Amino acid sequence: MSVSSTSGAMLRRTIFSVRSAARPLGAAEQTARSSVFGSYRNVHRSARLPAITASEARHRPSLRPHQQSSRVTGLSPNSKRSIFIQTENTPNPDALKFIPNHRVLPEDFPTSFLEYLSPRSTLAPPHPSPLAANLMNVDGITSVFYGPEFITVTKASDANWAHIKPEVFSLITQTVTSGEAIVNTVAKTGEQAQEGGEEDSLSYNEDDEEVISMIKELLETRIRPAIQEDGGDIDFRGFENGIVMLKLRGACRTCDSSTVTLKNGIESMLMHYVSWIICCVHSFNIIWANGSSPETDRGSPGS
Repeated sequence: MSVSSTSGAMLRRTIFSVRSAARPLGAAEQTARSSVFGSYRNVHRSARLPAITASEARHRPSLRPHQQSSRVTGLSPNSKRSIFIQTENTPNPDALKFIPNHRVLPEDFPTSFLEYLSPRSTLAPPHPSPLAANLMNVDGITSVFYGPEFITVTKASDANWAHIKPEVFSLITQTVTSGEAIVNTVAKTGEQAQEGGEEDSLSYNEDDEEVISMIKELLETRIRPAIQEDGGDIDFRGFENGIVMLKLRGACRTCDSSTVTLKNGIESMLMHYVSWIICCVHSFNIIWANGSSPETDRGSPGS
């Protein structure tokens, strides 16, 4: 075959292919082709994400009112109060400080502490406490002390904390979660049954002498916070002839190191700021000339 005949054959094949592509499809071919490409388009459109307009793009989802309130509070109206109780050791091995995430003394309570030294005092006016009554019924517990936001429990020296702590945790948790008042106030019918609760001995009194006002201010601002950290409190009982009479409360009341605290801590600070002070003593060590003591006479000493 010559070169010219070969070129002519290739040219004819090319023209035939172009004409075949250009001719219209038959009915059967069109139906088959549309079904194939139509199904492909349907699958493609179903998998395609819906178009987002500019206004929808700027719109951010928000919680509905009822959803927002339930997520913010996290509690239904009928749910109980949650509680977390922290414990702290004190310098007194027989006293333990319990700190619930709940205020212990009422906001308007007249003093910074309340102390129950007997089961009877937990039920008597003017400040009975169902919680203190239940705690005093636990074997081994000898006293219950309330600070503004903590509870100090003192046990007998032969009792074991391993047996007492679980019961204390349970009683405090039950009281707080139930919403029951920790301290109640009722009409006073006789003598004060509890220690504290009447009037804060460190509160300002315009009738006090200047030296007594200075002593009270130092005790309130410098001494009391440190003693409260140790699960106790301090009570000012009087000042006479350079002697400051104090009474330690709570964990400090039965602590073996209370004398060291009184002498090396409190007495040193007061003598540094107030030159009239000679010494500080526990109030139960003082007896006035008329036979009374600061424990029975909260006013000026007798002569």
